Amino acid sequence: MEDLASYGAEAARAAAAYIKQRVGAAWQTPVAGIVLGSGLGGLADRIESAVRIPFSHVPGFPVATVAGHAGQLLVGMLGGRPVVALAGRFHMYEGHDAALAAFPVRVLHALGAPVYIASNAAGGVRRTFSPGNLMIIADHMNLMFRNPLIGASEPGDERFPDMSDPYDRELRTLLHQCATSINVSVQEGVYCGLLGPTYETPSEVRMLERLGVDAVGMSTVPEVIVARALGMRVAAVSCITNKAAGLSPEKLDHSEVMEAGRAVAAQFESLITAFVQRLP
Repeated sequence: MEDLASYGAEAARAAAAYIKQRVGAAWQTPVAGIVLGSGLGGLADRIESAVRIPFSHVPGFPVATVAGHAGQLLVGMLGGRPVVALAGRFHMYEGHDAALAAFPVRVLHALGAPVYIASNAAGGVRRTFSPGNLMIIADHMNLMFRNPLIGASEPGDERFPDMSDPYDRELRTLLHQCATSINVSVQEGVYCGLLGPTYETPSEVRMLERLGVDAVGMSTVPEVIVARALGMRVAAVSCITNKAAGLSPEKLDHSEVMEAGRAVAAQFESLITAFVQRLP
């Protein structure tokens, strides 16, 4: 069992101090912190003047183990604006507690990022979704049955954060405007976080569909909960990499998930770059 205190506010400040020291005189307070999901790490190559720090060097970060997650933290410029990006994330199905899965968000907050931008690969539960679609997350359902805020309240956290609008309405509107301006098609829907690492059964997918879920994955929810507890504004985009089980005769395979992510990567990268450029 991991020591939850190791992933709280004090640990986040220590990690942030290390990152700033590594960056040195080039450090600028980021306009956003970005986490890149499976197959979406290509955005890291658009970050200019990037200082790349392996996860294993950042205090409190374990090594990323999932294929498609480079396991690097990058500090640099995206669309002419300073950002911090994580090429990869930590998942509870790797054996980590929810507090560690969300710890990078605490570090982004400690670095001064007012906005958290999440991305993920997700299975399409909405029957009209096809691989390669981009979905702006409007709401989520936490069926991981874990919460990263369990335990003593951390300094700076809101004890009972309001989750009536976890994905900032104004930022969602801005994402839509950016998508229109660069001719990228996006939709909006509800994301469901499940624990994994197994993909869902057809019966589970039918249940999710009846519950009002549009896309399903194994991440993001713990991060968003902590971001909201810290007062960060949140925007998130899912890349629909496959139809969920039972909605297609195809078997699910992680390599195909990554390939679908790469296929839509250029549109995703252009959308997030335009979004960062227009952040207030």
